[in-house]
Amino acid sequence: MPPILFFDGVCNLCNKAVQVFIRRDPEGKLRFASLQSDLAKEMLPKLGLDPEDMNSLVFVKEGKAYLRSEGALLADVYLGGWQGAFSNGLRIFPIWLRDGVYRIISRNRYRWFGKQDACMIPRPEWKERFLE
Repeated sequence: MPPILFFDGVCNLCNKAVQVFIRRDPEGKLRFASLQSDLAKEMLPKLGLDPEDMNSLVFVKEGKAYLRSEGALLADVYLGGWQGAFSNGLRIFPIWLRDGVYRIISRNRYRWFGKQDACMIPRPEWKERFLE
């Protein structure tokens, strides 16, 4: 199964980030699902996570979940290219520092970037990349 990036489907910032990942992934190596999806409710508890209590995107690869900055960076590294190399370089910063910045943005994401009433509906050409 290809890696899955779980994201907050009502968060404008998260939806934009998913669109960036999709554009960076013309081969369709990544799959996407919202944290509000049935798949998240089924899969994430098996990984010790509560999708109802997530303020983070979750990158799931080979049965392991990566959260916050590590999840975002590893998803980018997985796609390769110069952006992946740059993201891999950012991993030299201590995780407590990266996650501190991530948490500040996460706590304020609705206030700064807005929120939708419902999860994003993917474009028809992206539909096969979304698991729900």
